[in-house]
Amino acid sequence: MIESKNCVVCGRTIEWRKKWERNWDDVRYCGEKCRRNRRTDVDHELQAAIVELLSARARTSTICPSEAARAVDRDGWRGLMPQARNAARRLVDADQVVITQGGKVVDPSTAKGPIRIARASGWNAT
Repeated sequence: MIESKNCVVCGRTIEWRKKWERNWDDVRYCGEKCRRNRRTDVDHELQAAIVELLSARARTSTICPSEAARAVDRDGWRGLMPQARNAARRLVDADQVVITQGGKVVDPSTAKGPIRIARASGWNAT
């Protein structure tokens, strides 16, 4: 079985498909939308904001993606929410954070609704 990988833009899981058999190593994006909307400086700022906010809190504390969006753009933070969630997914892929819902770690590719972000090293997944 061929391993899945994560999209470099949104962080969602990309499952292997037969049509990608010849170029699976070159597949980096989950779809055309992510291929067009490559990562920007704001995406990097959001990732840095998530890491910074978590490092300023207790090891087991969580943050909301909106906190990172507000840290980057106090007035236009609502428009940054999809990018903040994508930044969190990329950090999950890098094993820096986990995404939780209702106090339990969830798969970031399928999480719908409100999420919280926690440090991977301080979270008890039981």
